[in-house]
Amino acid sequence: MSESAKTSGLYQPEQPRLSGVERRKHALDTPFVVVLTPRSILTAVFSLGAAAFLSYSCFTSKHAEQLPKPMLEEVGRLPFMGYNTWNAYHCDINETLIRETADNVVKLGLADVGYNYVNIDDCYSERNRSDSGDIVANAKRFPSGMRNLTDYIHSLGLKAGIYGDSGWFTCALYPGSFQNEERDARLFNVEWGFDLLKYDNCAVPFDEIIKEGMVGKFTRMANAIRDVASESGRPPMLYSLCQWGREEPWLWARELGQTWRSTTDIDDSWRSVAGIINQNSFVAWANNFYGYNDMDILEVGNGGLNFEESKTHFTAWALMKSPLLIGTHLASATKETLSILKNKEIIAINQDPVVGTAVTPFRWGINPDWTYNSTHPAQYWSGKSENGTIFMLINVLSESADMSFNLTESPWIRAGRQYAVRDLWTHTENGTAIRSFTARAVPPHGVVALLLKDDGDEPEGTQPPCQREEWCMDKNGTRLDDIGFEPW
Repeated sequence: MSESAKTSGLYQPEQPRLSGVERRKHALDTPFVVVLTPRSILTAVFSLGAAAFLSYSCFTSKHAEQLPKPMLEEVGRLPFMGYNTWNAYHCDINETLIRETADNVVKLGLADVGYNYVNIDDCYSERNRSDSGDIVANAKRFPSGMRNLTDYIHSLGLKAGIYGDSGWFTCALYPGSFQNEERDARLFNVEWGFDLLKYDNCAVPFDEIIKEGMVGKFTRMANAIRDVASESGRPPMLYSLCQWGREEPWLWARELGQTWRSTTDIDDSWRSVAGIINQNSFVAWANNFYGYNDMDILEVGNGGLNFEESKTHFTAWALMKSPLLIGTHLASATKETLSILKNKEIIAINQDPVVGTAVTPFRWGINPDWTYNSTHPAQYWSGKSENGTIFMLINVLSESADMSFNLTESPWIRAGRQYAVRDLWTHTENGTAIRSFTARAVPPHGVVALLLKDDGDEPEGTQPPCQREEWCMDKNGTRLDDIGFEPW
């Protein structure tokens, strides 16, 4: 053995042979000595570093396809607003209709109040991919091609959205994107010029093929969108997951995209609107910047809802921070329909740049709190906004009703203060609320939307001493639990 090996600290002189018992006794009796030299330290550091690198490489290569890549926050900070073709036209769409719709979004002043996406839903493509594997726009319905159409939409100052599916096919059995995610993301975003992808959940591959579950299936396109944006330098498409609230997307979809459907599909009826409000009453807490429950396309203007029900529908969607997507034939939209869709004070809550959270229920009203009821959802809601506290009251009855609440039932109201009241539908100042507020004769299935602003201390001597009487106590220890101020 070389002298360098003998002096390195790693060489030990040869020992005499011992029996097993003698070896164990010798090990216990022999002190353990570690000799550190510059060479041994460098060797140990190199070995540990190599092991760590190999472990990391193995882990990342094994799990790279499963883990969502870092979220790009260039899009979707606020709920998006715009138009979607499905509710009004289903599959009966073409490029002329889309152009006319985009024109009307501008001409009717809808773009001026925030509706800036024109989204094409299902049925725009040929039934089969091209020989090279691409989705192909339907030659009869879109003879000028998708890029020509998005260029036109962009020339109006608007953005364009497209539809896809995470399975083998779309819900109308056109080509889906499973196993073609990056190809399709590049086609939609770079070649066709779309700014948003609504991504559906039909034609799910068999478990033995997919081996990912819903989160993994939607992660595939999330990663593709980010990769394409990174490679192309274009902003990523806004990613709107459409999976009807399956598998609690409010818990995981924020890591993938900016909106996720939280309920079943809407239809043009009060029953459907009430049911969706009920479903969202339990998950409205999940909304905040860059991530929102999508309550589906608006039915305002389609004839199944009366004026009051349409106001309630629009108010609930807006104040619960759902995306606001018009779904009616704009060329024949009535003044009533437009007055609802263009309510700037309601839209301002939806698009609040300072507060991203939604209204949530503080009292169910007809039913005990936290009761799931698809026909009679929660009635009393409140939330924060940039300019004050928002209250939403929904009359779920089929007859007019007075609706009252104590101000501090909302956690956003300060005790001992009075509040100026603004009605967001009549656009009027409705005096000052002290301790409580009553809305008189709210129409059947109607809504009241209020903005309360702090207006200073309530008048001195206002009784009882506490607005909320539970455990109200004088500093001398007397508990005052009711109007009579009787000791506990």
